[in-house]
Amino acid sequence: QPPGTDLPCLPPELKDPARRRTVIGRAKAERPPVVIVTSADAVTTPDDEQLLTQLTQASALALEALRSYSEEHALALTLQRSFLPESLPATPRADLAVRYLPASERTEIGGDFYEAISTPAGLVVAVGDVAGHSLDAAMVMGQVRHALRAYAAEGHPPQVILSCLDHLLASVEPGATVTLCVVLIEFGSDTLHVANAGHLPPLIRHPDGTTSYVHEHGPLLGLGLAHPPARRITVVPGSLLLLVTDGLVERRHEDLQHSLATLAAVAAGVPADPEEACGLLLERLLPDGSDDVALMAVRLNAVRPD
Repeated sequence: QPPGTDLPCLPPELKDPARRRTVIGRAKAERPPVVIVTSADAVTTPDDEQLLTQLTQASALALEALRSYSEEHALALTLQRSFLPESLPATPRADLAVRYLPASERTEIGGDFYEAISTPAGLVVAVGDVAGHSLDAAMVMGQVRHALRAYAAEGHPPQVILSCLDHLLASVEPGATVTLCVVLIEFGSDTLHVANAGHLPPLIRHPDGTTSYVHEHGPLLGLGLAHPPARRITVVPGSLLLLVTDGLVERRHEDLQHSLATLAAVAAGVPADPEEACGLLLERLLPDGSDDVALMAVRLNAVRPD
């Protein structure tokens, strides 16, 4: 069949092949073509012919760019998610929920991550962010997350975990910087051991609905600076611990303290169930898609009678 004769969308005046001009453009041989059909009366000179050909080819190239973007974005998301935990630990003393939303405006891979691991000392949870959006950032994220698991499994307290990770970055990824908040939940004493390397402060929503941030923190990982001892905080069963990355709260042209106050106000009214809390936080705070978002909610439970 001549090009264009099998196009059911043609208007009646272009059904006759003698009354139309059809040009086919293709960016790659294996891709579907772009077909432009116009009235033959509109193409009367060599310049008209050249313009139509250029328009068709430009359309094919633009469509190919969109396809490539979608494919690269899907590949980036697949790779990024492969670096994150497949499941969360189950323990009767805590309920956990996480949300991870990749940036919708980027094809590059981001460095936001989370981790949770059961240890003899208690439950270790962490949320962090590697500087940058690139494959390199994602690779650093993978290294830090796996090393964090190893150091936690060896029984190191949070501040020692941060120091070990700082030395690791200096030796294998010089120049890379990471923000990371590590919390050991010691169930026997209902104590949180909070060690923060330049990350957003963790938020505690108490059972009575009040909220408080743990603002103390040390330097970013990767700077080779000493990390202070972990902050010890006693909480009561029913408390909800929230760890987030900046994509959830930071907004262009908005002061960070105002953003944190907004997060605290929203958190004060969320349900105690971590899954419901995560869902409502995302719904109320409406991330703008310009950055990745990692969110972890941990509810501490009372000792269940045998």
